Amino acid sequence: MKTIWIVNHYAIPPAYGGLNRHYYFAKYLKRMGYQVRIFSSSAVHNAGINMIEPGCRDLTREVESDGVAYTFVKTCSYGGNGLSRVQNMLQFPMRLHKAYRQFERPDVIFTSSPTPFGALEAVRLAKKLRVPVVVEVRDLWPESLVAYKGLSRRNPVMWCLYRLEKYLYKKADRLVFTMPGGADYIKERRWSKAVPQEKLRHINNGVDLEEFDANRVQCTLSDPDLEATDTFKVVYTGSIREVNHVGSLVEAARLMQTMPGCEQVRFLVYGDGTERDPLQQRCEREHITNIVFKGHVERRYIPYILSKADVNVIAVRQSAIMRFGCSLNKLFDYMASGRPVVSNLHVAHDLIAQYGCGVTTQNQEPEELARAIDGIRRLPREEYDKMCANARRGAQDFDYANLTRRYAALLEEVCRQKDALAVVPDSQAGKDENHAV
Repeated sequence: MKTIWIVNHYAIPPAYGGLNRHYYFAKYLKRMGYQVRIFSSSAVHNAGINMIEPGCRDLTREVESDGVAYTFVKTCSYGGNGLSRVQNMLQFPMRLHKAYRQFERPDVIFTSSPTPFGALEAVRLAKKLRVPVVVEVRDLWPESLVAYKGLSRRNPVMWCLYRLEKYLYKKADRLVFTMPGGADYIKERRWSKAVPQEKLRHINNGVDLEEFDANRVQCTLSDPDLEATDTFKVVYTGSIREVNHVGSLVEAARLMQTMPGCEQVRFLVYGDGTERDPLQQRCEREHITNIVFKGHVERRYIPYILSKADVNVIAVRQSAIMRFGCSLNKLFDYMASGRPVVSNLHVAHDLIAQYGCGVTTQNQEPEELARAIDGIRRLPREEYDKMCANARRGAQDFDYANLTRRYAALLEEVCRQKDALAVVPDSQAGKDENHAV
């Protein structure tokens, strides 16, 4: 029975939020017979919760969630992206280095970035313990700082971060990207010699269909807007922040108020964020009455909400980084609901087009979004039902039960490779390692 350490600064149990990729991997790896421990920061991201109270002298806290073992490493709380968050990022790897000796030695370490500092410590621990390490990239950081924040690649701090990124990729026994264009990114950065193609893998985000289907039946909401049978329900779930571009959804709703045949279209927005109040105020000022902001709902209600929609909408601000593709968590929830998806986000390797489960607009103009929604509304029933079936079929391909089997095969592969190197004379092993890098 192999022991796996998952090191992810932001991993949290499902009860505390939606960043649950590694919880699902741990859940299904345990079912396959592996022992799994997740190391995470005690400060829960965007929740104002610290799992280790200030003043407590304990370096770690053990929590078990549905059989998954979490080790929370003591870090300071933070808000926003100021110095306290930087301090938090640096505390996690330093204190993990102090705490790791308390636990049984793993057979393999699997680390996920961002942040790169936690991943760097995982790579160091793997070297110290002489075990293989798999580095997972969920966000092309620091490239995303260039795309979203407009920072220059020539900035000295950025230069250092790119060097750190390349070092992590080079030292990883396997490098896993959640976005399908990871190999394209390596080529664009001209790192193919240091990071060879043969150690690159792609394992998307996904959805736990077992949990999703159970929650759809067991966790229902009393909501007249969802239960209405005389409206065409357009549903958005998620954060309401500038990057989510929910303003384009509000404008699309305004446009559809006067579009022929769209009198019964109703937009339902579930979520919260800094843009919610300004957008609600705009709706009041401009008498946009076909959109309702429902506020935050617990994640367990999302399957029921999505399954009651007629179409589910993705609204995200376009970015150049999407040329490498992306892996939006909500897309897989939307697909699992068995309802068509409309997205305003152009990405390479578009799964919506690949599975024929909806429409991606030609651009990010609200007029395009309104036309796409109306196009779904006017589909013949047979074509609409086919889109629904395609969405659900796509979700099955990205069920975490299936994705975990792929991860398990990958982890076994790197363990076998490490074992094979262990029986080679040290001088030859050094040559082989140098050749691989």
